[in-house]
Amino acid sequence: MAAASAQGSRSAGDAVQLTVGERTIRFSSPDRVYFDERGETKLDLAQYYLSVGDGIVRALRDRPCMLHRFPKGVSGTKVHQKRVPAGAPDWLETTEIWFPRYGRTADELCVTELGSVIWAVQMSTIEFHPWNSRRADPESPDEWRIDLDPMPDCSWSRIQRVAHVVHEVLDDLGMRGFPKTSGGRGLHIYVRIRPSWGFPQVRRAALAFAHEVERRAPHDVTTTWWRKDRDPSAVFVDYNQNTRDHTMASAYSVRGNQRGTVSAPILWAEVDDVEPDDFTIATMPGRFDEIGDLHAEIDDVSYGIETLLEWADRDDIGEPSEEEVADLDS
Repeated sequence: MAAASAQGSRSAGDAVQLTVGERTIRFSSPDRVYFDERGETKLDLAQYYLSVGDGIVRALRDRPCMLHRFPKGVSGTKVHQKRVPAGAPDWLETTEIWFPRYGRTADELCVTELGSVIWAVQMSTIEFHPWNSRRADPESPDEWRIDLDPMPDCSWSRIQRVAHVVHEVLDDLGMRGFPKTSGGRGLHIYVRIRPSWGFPQVRRAALAFAHEVERRAPHDVTTTWWRKDRDPSAVFVDYNQNTRDHTMASAYSVRGNQRGTVSAPILWAEVDDVEPDDFTIATMPGRFDEIGDLHAEIDDVSYGIETLLEWADRDDIGEPSEEEVADLDS
């Protein structure tokens, strides 16, 4: 477990100096309450990320990362921040990303060490949303993301049933998926892939996979594009999360709600036993200390998506229409 120390005595509300490895980070407003339900503070949030240090760094390492900042805590306004602000420490790693829709670039955070996570928390970051590619080749994803997104009337038990179908299809493909709770009402499964394809191909493969899951669980799953046309009690297998510049909360990321829930790695054997609210900044440190990072082996193997692209050809999956592209960009 990573450790940090706060230097010197202080009065309530005074800034502290956090030492994280070789870095010393000035940490302002440490006693500001960020999560109202249990009263956890900004400093409690930093201590949480320190407690899962190996896991959060592994989940974010070398990935362009959008920060969801809450300067006044989760009861206040959320700020989506792509660009690292001026005045960031010179040791902070970034990468330049081109955004064609806006005609400009942004230097996005790339976590390479735990100190950069704690720096982001000092900047009021609660949620970390990394790309599914790395800075060495931002246009070639190395992570395929399966998002089981519940529609408004969907039960958690339906998400659990669909998760088993996803596991079955991955087994048939000879692929290992790494599940985690979303920190909300859904479930995510990540699969490492070789960075040999661009975003359109990976999204196309993800849609073919979603179709196969829908074929095996037609009463539980939808792949219908438009939200208004979906069964409100179904699970949407959201293939669009593999589109360029679409990001999801990483493993171990806290979510911006009053309960301080966490996107928590789980075992496939735990799917039937867990509830989304089991995992919070209050409960995850003990779990991590006991079982470690359940995604520790995620980088050990990467897979090809050739079979999925064959399925896409079989299903005659093409590029999204202009109207659908506009919806993706909205």
